Amino acid sequence: MQWQRNLAICFFGSFVNIIAMTVLLPFLPIYVEHLGATGDAEIARWSGIAYAATFLSAALVAPLWGHLADRYGSRQNLIRASFGMVVSMGLIGMAQNVEQLVALRLLVGLAGGYTSGSYVLVAAQTPKERSGWALGMLSSGIMAGGLVGPLLGGVLPTVMDIRTIFLGASGLIFFNFLATCLFITSPKGVTKSSKAKVASEAVVRPDMSVVLTMLLVAMILMMANMSIEPIVTLYVRTLGVDTQSVTWLAGLCMAASALGSILSAPRLGKLADRIGALKVVVVCLGVAGLLLIPQALVTEVWQLIVLRLAMGLALGGLIPCVLAVIRQNVGANKVGKMLGYATSAQYLGQVVGPVLGGFAAGSLGLRFVFGATSLVLLVTAGWCLLLLLRSRRAADGAQLSEG
Repeated sequence: MQWQRNLAICFFGSFVNIIAMTVLLPFLPIYVEHLGATGDAEIARWSGIAYAATFLSAALVAPLWGHLADRYGSRQNLIRASFGMVVSMGLIGMAQNVEQLVALRLLVGLAGGYTSGSYVLVAAQTPKERSGWALGMLSSGIMAGGLVGPLLGGVLPTVMDIRTIFLGASGLIFFNFLATCLFITSPKGVTKSSKAKVASEAVVRPDMSVVLTMLLVAMILMMANMSIEPIVTLYVRTLGVDTQSVTWLAGLCMAASALGSILSAPRLGKLADRIGALKVVVVCLGVAGLLLIPQALVTEVWQLIVLRLAMGLALGGLIPCVLAVIRQNVGANKVGKMLGYATSAQYLGQVVGPVLGGFAAGSLGLRFVFGATSLVLLVTAGWCLLLLLRSRRAADGAQLSEG
């Protein structure tokens, strides 16, 4: 079961890499101030630039790494990415000013890409009938890292120097680098039947309408999520919470959403293997869109926490199912490139979402952001439903012609 062992290593490696990338979020403004920024406005500006830099550079190079993975192998790409993270995280701990910090955060995005590379390897090596479950498991590891990283980032600066945290993260990723080198394997032999299978998949013409729709869904999903997350703290404050409890209750709201996604991703992926990934995408988008409506109307924090947990359960299966749909609609020689584009779309959503959400909240109010995001998700669900119905009609037509 070679693909299962590779999945386990990718799960662990992605978990570790995401922890290393997100551990700095709680103390990023403090580190920026330590590097010479003065005044709240300047600290906030440089913190935002440093945070977005990684996603911007990663979005630019993700299709390139996916293409190279198709050409030279996913294992080599993962080794490159893990070693790149070892170097870049260590260098961040040695930065001397904020300009160097931004440049090194750009390097993280350029040299990294372990999680996107893991998606490529798992999607390419896992049997298609198990791809939804496998991608869901990998997604759970990534989201778990995103949950644990900020929690550690809130505790570690109280017990050690910030620079030491980055060096420790670099050392932790080094173990992942060794595990990737020693235990990730590529198929050693290719039988005549498997050669024929790869050749037949290679000449399959991608259904570009489906692929492009899934790329759009990936971007909209991250954009919708990131348009809400930055304003959660402000929204909690409007619900009559005392000042001392605002931050930890806002963190609880964010953690509830992440926990829901972690719990649901493998299960929804397994469901997608049974009934079809595109069906799960339609239902999850619709449910998530509907759940945003009551979030705009809550009067108590506990109501928001419960609804964020429910929304996390709905959103958890979307990215694995989106990637499964892409995998099923492209040839084997295009998997890495197309999944690279999907990664770029997600990063683009992470950059655009907070900007749009912030402007909308400032101009039209916090509750408007929930309503507008709900409308976007429901329209996207409707578009995917039309795509599903068209695909079903095409399949029925093909069966009739064969009959």
